[in-house]
Amino acid sequence: MVLIELSNYSVYTANHYREFLIAISAIALVVFGFLLRNQLISKSLLLKSELKPDDEKLALLQMSKREFEVLVKIAEGRSNSEIADLLFVSENTIKTHVSNIFSKLNVKRRTEAIKQAKEYGLL
Repeated sequence: MVLIELSNYSVYTANHYREFLIAISAIALVVFGFLLRNQLISKSLLLKSELKPDDEKLALLQMSKREFEVLVKIAEGRSNSEIADLLFVSENTIKTHVSNIFSKLNVKRRTEAIKQAKEYGLL
């Protein structure tokens, strides 16, 4: 609204008009980015609040709660370095957890681990 008000008081040449459009586009992209960020955060919090480890299923797979926590972060689409930062451990520790998860779920890829975990009812 403020930009529209300002446009009423300004005289635009071709260069000013182009700059005005670029500014409007930039503002729109920033707003879109904030909206998208908020949706992703709320989705992540919803996923985090819904996923609680089922001790019986974890025991059946011999999976630790920490490995389950890493599995949840994998399902959120996070990289090893992001998970390491979130859990305050080294990236090598996360790689070890991921390797253990793959072994326990008998998979070779992150997407397969998510699929298998859903089939077991973990996610």
